[in-house]
Amino acid sequence: MSPSLAENLLDWYQDHARSLPWRDNPDPYNVWIAEIMLQQTRVETVLPYYDRWMTQFPALDSLAQATQQEVLSAWEGLGYYSRARNLHRAAQIVMDELDGKFPQDVKSLRRLPGIGRYTAGAIASIAFGLDEPALDGNIRRVFSRVFDVRHLARSKESEAQLWQLAASHLPAGRAGEYNQALMDLGSLICTPREPDCSACPLNKHCQAYFLGVQAERPLRPERKSLPHHIVGSAIIERAGQVLIAQRPQDGLLGGLWEFPGGKIEPGEDIAAGLKREICEELGVEIEIGPAYGVYQHAYTHFRVTLHAFLCQLDGRQPQNLYHTSLAWTEIPSLVDYPMGKIDRQISNALIDLPRSLAPEI
Repeated sequence: MSPSLAENLLDWYQDHARSLPWRDNPDPYNVWIAEIMLQQTRVETVLPYYDRWMTQFPALDSLAQATQQEVLSAWEGLGYYSRARNLHRAAQIVMDELDGKFPQDVKSLRRLPGIGRYTAGAIASIAFGLDEPALDGNIRRVFSRVFDVRHLARSKESEAQLWQLAASHLPAGRAGEYNQALMDLGSLICTPREPDCSACPLNKHCQAYFLGVQAERPLRPERKSLPHHIVGSAIIERAGQVLIAQRPQDGLLGGLWEFPGGKIEPGEDIAAGLKREICEELGVEIEIGPAYGVYQHAYTHFRVTLHAFLCQLDGRQPQNLYHTSLAWTEIPSLVDYPMGKIDRQISNALIDLPRSLAPEI
C-alpha cells in the first residue's frame, strides 16, 4: 500500500475514529474480550455486553476464578458459546501457567484457546504496539475492493492474497491505529451493501471503485439454502417445578441449559418424536399435553423450528443418559440458568404467563 494511501486512511481515522471503551483503555485484557465479542457481531450489539462483562469480570483473575455458568450467563445472547468457554479456559491458563502475564507476541497468543490468527494480530498490534497484520471481516471487504481481489471469499487463494496485502502494507510503528482505521472504514463507509464510496478516503486508490465493481467484491459463492430441522421440546412439570437439562460441553450450545427434547425424524409425528427423544435422553415415558408454543431460530449452518409442549412424567425418575446434568427448578429461578435463545424465550414465557393461564404448569 502506498504511503499516500496509508496517510489518507490514518488522517481520516484521526477525525472519524469511533470512541469505544476498549480503545480508551487498550489493556490487553480489554482488547481481547472486545475482539472475541466482535467476531460476527456488530459494535452496537457488543457495547452493553462488554460493559456488563467488565463490571462482572474486570480483570483476568476475576474471569479465571468465575464458574463456567457465570461466564455463560454473562455471554448469553451473543451466540457462539464456545467463544465464552474458550475465554474462560484461556484466562485460567494465563493465571495458572503463565503467572498472570498475558502473552504479547502472536505465536504465544495463538497458543491460548479461541485465539486465532486475526485475534492474535489485533491484540499484538492494538494492545502491544507490534507491527502485526489483522484481518477481520471489515478489513477483508476493504482490501477485496481496494485491490479488486477476484478469488472467492474465504478461499485459500483469497486468504493468502489478503494476508499478504495486510502484512506488506502496514505503516511501521502505527499498525494498531492502522488496523483499527480499516475496521472502522469497513464498518462505517465500505459497508457490505451500498458502500458510501464518495465519502471514502481510499476511493482514489480503490481498483473496484474505478472499475465500478465494488458491489461485487468480495466475490462470494452462490448461497446455498440452509437445512431446516423440526425439534420437539418438553416442558415437564412436577410439584411446581420444571425439569431442565444441561447440554454436553462438546457441541452446539455446550454447557447451556434447555428443556429436554430433540430432533424429529423426517416423516415422524412431532409428538411421537418428542416421546422417543425423551425416552432416549431421560429413560422415561411422558404424557404430552397442550402445545405451548412454536419457536424459530437460524444458526450458522441450519434453521430450527421448535415445538414446545406441556408434559407430565409417567411417574419414574428421569435418568441422566445424555446431558451433563439435570435440574428441577421453580419457574422464577429459570433466570439463573444460562440458555440459548429459544429456551430463554420459553423460560421467559413461563415466568411472564400468569399461572391461571397455564394450569398444567
